[in-house]
Amino acid sequence: MTYLDANASEPLRPEARAAVIAALEITGNPASVHQAGRAARSLLERARRTIAARFGAMPDGVVFTSGGTEANTLAVRGFATGRRVIVGATEHEAVRMAAPGAEILAVDQHGVIRLDQLQAMLAKGPALVCIMLANNETGTIQPIAAAAALCRASGSVLHVDAVQAREGADLQALGAHSLALSSHKLGGPKGAGALLLAEVDVPALLPGGGQERGRRGGTPALPCIAGFAAAASTPRISILPLRARVEAAALETGAILMGGCSRLDNTSNLVLPGVRSDTQVMALDLAGIQVSAGAACSSGKLGPSPVLAAMGHPEYAQFAIRVSLPWSATAADVEHFATAYAAMAGRLGQKAA
Repeated sequence: MTYLDANASEPLRPEARAAVIAALEITGNPASVHQAGRAARSLLERARRTIAARFGAMPDGVVFTSGGTEANTLAVRGFATGRRVIVGATEHEAVRMAAPGAEILAVDQHGVIRLDQLQAMLAKGPALVCIMLANNETGTIQPIAAAAALCRASGSVLHVDAVQAREGADLQALGAHSLALSSHKLGGPKGAGALLLAEVDVPALLPGGGQERGRRGGTPALPCIAGFAAAASTPRISILPLRARVEAAALETGAILMGGCSRLDNTSNLVLPGVRSDTQVMALDLAGIQVSAGAACSSGKLGPSPVLAAMGHPEYAQFAIRVSLPWSATAADVEHFATAYAAMAGRLGQKAA
């Protein structure tokens, strides 16, 4: 099988696997004061410093969570009290569900937020603004630094969902107030994530025993956190040439590429007019290619993409697939996809016509 669904979950990196196994040998609870507890605490704090350095935060601003959904929910619910909430039209469901009734910030045909509209919305008063750094379906990268400048000028708080971003996720450089991360989107294990905080603080969703400086109760998942830190600190090589080959092969069959030029180097959103997304996913799966119809947050549902609809392309929303190359992708994987996609498009495209 050729796995091309990295935006749902990256393959586990060897460095992360080794870190998880080593952490499993540590018996102590980080909250305990004896030797075993101190060993666990030392590993936890090393991981915290690693994440802070990698993503432009201070160690005491790193709150470990169970993943991106919890990190986003902790930020949105914590900052929304007493504030209007503005959410980008193509945000992940985790953010939209945490902010029911939010004002919607429009995007253009490429999925890029309308900064002019954001400025007009902020002129009405301070707000909590939620904008993702990179879209999970199209890979579109948002102008976060420009949005942050507008937010700060208006006294607003900016939360950034950086779960899907593999590069450019730097809290200080972006100028955001908070930033959400997820381990398994970086090649770490599932079950760990983080909320990074700058200049602001949040009340706990899970008070528990007051861990994470009172921001997130519960004994931390130390092996997952260790693997998260190992994955985050592993150098990443750009796979832009492989993405270019994926897109060239698809476009030769008459497919349409969605999203603008500023995209993640591993993500291609491809529309095959007239051929349903679920039909494409299943056809490619039978050919040994694993891709997605969109976000992997919908419990296996294969419905039309709300992201493409928000971009002004509702006619394409049910005909798109997402090809997201993992860190381990090879030229052979891409050629396997090119062959299978051409065969699928030739067979199913003719039937659709």
